[in-house]
Amino acid sequence: MTSQTEKLPRSVSAELDAMLGATIPVLDDGFIRVIDYMGNDSSIVQAARVSYGAGTKQVSEDRGLIRYLLRHRHSTPFEMCEIKLHVRVPMDCWRQWIRHRTASVNEYSTRYSVAIDAARRTADDEWRSQSEVNKQGSGNGIDPATGASLSTEEAELHERCQQVYRNRLEQGVAREQARKDLPLSTYTEAYWKIDLHNLLHFLALRMDQHAQYEIREYARLIGEKVVSRWVPYTWEAFLDYRFNSLYLSEIETRMLALVAGGQVTEAKQLAFEIGWLQQEQAGIRLSREAREFKAKLERLDLASPW
Repeated sequence: MTSQTEKLPRSVSAELDAMLGATIPVLDDGFIRVIDYMGNDSSIVQAARVSYGAGTKQVSEDRGLIRYLLRHRHSTPFEMCEIKLHVRVPMDCWRQWIRHRTASVNEYSTRYSVAIDAARRTADDEWRSQSEVNKQGSGNGIDPATGASLSTEEAELHERCQQVYRNRLEQGVAREQARKDLPLSTYTEAYWKIDLHNLLHFLALRMDQHAQYEIREYARLIGEKVVSRWVPYTWEAFLDYRFNSLYLSEIETRMLALVAGGQVTEAKQLAFEIGWLQQEQAGIRLSREAREFKAKLERLDLASPW
């Protein structure tokens, strides 16, 4: 055990220290800034090893231990690291962000201050159609010609909303009431402090291809520009064992064994039994779970039985 008189140095990340306060641009007018942090990869190792004393430790073992912890979902050691970010983000995106209730947050207040005079602008080629299979997601892009018209209309709306807002303030309307008709595209700012375990959960959800593009960009840059520099061993393990991994349920494991064994008829029969496939007048309808499993088979370069 550590001597009571031994002075322990603060765990630091030289690469993260070098970018403290620097602005990472996101979207058209957003940003991410690292304000402060606590701990690094060695802090995770230190927390994990304290449960059984000094043991046998070599620096070369740190990476292996971190990979073991993340692989087997031992989350507590990752809670020893924390980070505080300053973010500027559109309000519609922030609504999704704030649902992650495991962080400490202090947001820019439009009751005390005038609203930020900036709104997320959509380029002509950035408009997306509604997904046909995901009720809350986007589909393919809308053609740029239509997008140009939508972007022009958007710019006019933003300007009109700002004019109404500024006019209310000039006539003495309270800021808390004057703001009510500002669009969700208006930018807000916040300080966001979170531990590494919960940050990785945030990234796993918001970096996913099914997440909304705008918040996905914030998550991607936090991961690639910040976390990868702060805790490189953890970032590597996160990509290997969580973000880029393939999760199989019990029934998917059974189904995979049948497909890999060439038992296509049996796999299809099982799919009907468990409700993955349903015979309808127009043909066979695949459940959402069946479509997701089909995508997993494609990743494994295996043909789907349906």
